Amino acid sequence: MKVSYYPGCSLHGTAKEYDQSVKAVCSALGIELKELEDWSCCGATAAHSTNFKLSVALPARNLSSIEGGEEKTVMVPCAACFNRFKSAQHHLAHDEKLRAEISRIIGRPYTGIAVVKHPIEILHEDIGIEALQKRVVKKLTGLKPVSYYGCLLVRPPEVCQFEDYENPYMLDNILGALGAEVKKWSFKTDCCGGSLTISRTDIVNKLVDRLMSMAREAGANCIVTACPVCLANLDTRASDHLKLPIFYFTELIAFAFGVPGASEWFKMHMVDPTPLMDGLGLM
Repeated sequence: MKVSYYPGCSLHGTAKEYDQSVKAVCSALGIELKELEDWSCCGATAAHSTNFKLSVALPARNLSSIEGGEEKTVMVPCAACFNRFKSAQHHLAHDEKLRAEISRIIGRPYTGIAVVKHPIEILHEDIGIEALQKRVVKKLTGLKPVSYYGCLLVRPPEVCQFEDYENPYMLDNILGALGAEVKKWSFKTDCCGGSLTISRTDIVNKLVDRLMSMAREAGANCIVTACPVCLANLDTRASDHLKLPIFYFTELIAFAFGVPGASEWFKMHMVDPTPLMDGLGLM
């Protein structure tokens, strides 16, 4: 399987372990990634907060590059990038005048033929749970995660078109395939506060503490996410007595697959997961 790959800014910066673990998992499963040449920022929160056309043009520029390449499906691991790509596609599909204007702005035609997918979707739907199970060499026995999507992967549902927006299940199934005992909770898609972590840290602290409390109440000993901003907030903003280890789902897949050096990514986290993994006899 070959797909285009859009890492986005976070995966080349604060979330390098996400980028590296995505690539490691894809390599192990025979998924060939071709990173977009000359890709640019998706605009994230800043663009759509200040200029609508800019927020559409930035993703459209990247999407048009995919349309001109061989692989029309693009893997987008970052939840914010995924949301912005999907939003741009939605607006451009429903507004012919806007599509013509954006094509003029980016200097090349936008056709809308690119297919945007998150790695959760590719692993669950294209690769399959059975194939993941067969690749596991170290079952995550004793690990009791809750799956945390955050808000950007699933909302708005008519735009993201990704799983059940109230109770998504793919990540649960993936973690279960690794041997983890996935805990049920009702906060999979609650917001962590996002970029308010800088301007209104007090709000983010409260949101994160609530998530941590509910995860503990569910019986979890860790939280697994697919969003760089969510991981950063959960990893840094929780009160000391509530902190739990936070993982990118691809880190755990790579670890369960026996990828050499996978545990080195854990050192990049503020809350060290090593004591938990050691205590469970996994390291």
